[in-house]
Amino acid sequence: MTVDFKALYPKLVHLLLDTVFVVDEFGKIVFVSDSCEQLLGYATNEMTDTEILNYIHPDDLDRTLAAASSVMSGRSHTDFENRYLHKDGRVVHILWSARWSEQGRLRIAVARDVTALRQSDKTRSALYRISEAAHSAETLRDLCDGVREVIGELFEESDLHLAFFDAEGGVLSVPDWTAGGSSGWIEKPVESGTAIGDVISAGQALLAAGDAVRQGVEGRDLAQPEGPGWLGVPLISRGTVLGALVIESSASGTRYREADQALLQFVATQLATVVERKRAEERLRFMAHHDALTGLTNRSLFYDRLEMALRSAGRNESRLALLYLDLNDFKKINDTRGHETGDQMLIEMARRLEDCTRETDTVARMGGDEFTVLLTDVHGRASIETAVAKIRELMSLPMNLEGKAFHVSCSIGTALYPEDGVTARELLSKADANMYLSKRRTH
Repeated sequence: MTVDFKALYPKLVHLLLDTVFVVDEFGKIVFVSDSCEQLLGYATNEMTDTEILNYIHPDDLDRTLAAASSVMSGRSHTDFENRYLHKDGRVVHILWSARWSEQGRLRIAVARDVTALRQSDKTRSALYRISEAAHSAETLRDLCDGVREVIGELFEESDLHLAFFDAEGGVLSVPDWTAGGSSGWIEKPVESGTAIGDVISAGQALLAAGDAVRQGVEGRDLAQPEGPGWLGVPLISRGTVLGALVIESSASGTRYREADQALLQFVATQLATVVERKRAEERLRFMAHHDALTGLTNRSLFYDRLEMALRSAGRNESRLALLYLDLNDFKKINDTRGHETGDQMLIEMARRLEDCTRETDTVARMGGDEFTVLLTDVHGRASIETAVAKIRELMSLPMNLEGKAFHVSCSIGTALYPEDGVTARELLSKADANMYLSKRRTH
């Protein structure tokens, strides 16, 4: 039997899984095989007689034109890759094999969809970089910055939000990535009826696109016409919801799909393990340098900061002050009212000391009911007296502990650098001695 290859050839072309394009010298599509619908979402009759450039991702337009010019000059391409826009708006990565037919002055090309392959490459790279960030980041906040960069490459036209959940306080801690926010956190309550609230409470992923009561992490209204796409997945480790990973787009018509959800959830699963480990490391680091009861700087870290402050004051010819404090009659209260009341009193004293000092100052618990305060960049004894008066005023307020009001006072000793000493030992000794002088005067 004789086979009519001329008649069979078009049928074979339309059976190919890869898409065949024939484009004239002016960039118009004169033929495209049926698989174009699977590739870009358009039927053959929709693409025929249209400009091929209409479908190219804007960011790849210049280099695609350069490649087309190269093909038209007689150089065949077998591995050119660029991005096209699918009919539904998503990005498709295409690997081309193309040559020029001088006889018809046509570019003949075969297009293969390599989107899944490129996404796989990106995912593998993202997980590797998240692992790198976990090892190099000193804090959880540093890790968030690294993850933001990685997710930004996976979802190029989306904003990333990372939110960590405090179940006890019912609040979310979100990295401050606003202008100038390079190290801080923003805390906000978890509100029911919001998209982020649903992700946290249910511990399940959520695709949101038009529910009037749902809002994104930054309060965007998802019900506005052509509103932003919103996708949130929980960060879960050992059955506990640690927070949520959210991507959000304000681009018109953007809608995330199940494939995006699966990818983000995969990344979130890996990230949750890293976050749990980083939190544990931070807890251990905090416990090593802070008092377990009050959360204040402990004796060891205080000495380090005092030595550092002394070196800085010596270089800059500035002054610093050291205050040594203890609660009057604390042992009596502790013995008669119980250790629980005593502990609560120490915690309250710690909070009050923090409230009446600056962020640049250091408040530490040295042990028992003894505390120290390091004041940097002071201007003489007058400024110390002002600080001491402020502390005494705050400490004179009643402490409401276990339904009972307690009135307490404290003894305070001071030392000024360099007048009262130039070493940590000299300043601590001077402040301690002055504290006991103060205590004797009050008894």
